Amino acid sequence: MNTSTIRKKLYEYIKVADDKKVKAIYTIIESDINEMNHWWNDGRFIAELDKRSSDLKSGKDKGVDWVELKKELIQ
Repeated sequence: MNTSTIRKKLYEYIKVADDKKVKAIYTIIESDINEMNHWWNDGRFIAELDKRSSDLKSGKDKGVDWVELKKELIQ
């Protein structure tokens, strides 16, 4: 079974599962959910944005023009 199918099955199951089962599932994955919801608070994220911004300003990273990127994506 592929991941997309598993996601759909889990989504459908959680919509109708009883409270006890939903709480049990949540308990298993709670730390992952909390980490996912706070990724932007991690100092590494801001540091990475600052580095990328500096690289673009200094010319170290050429970057990609939005029009060029859009053309690539369409092709």
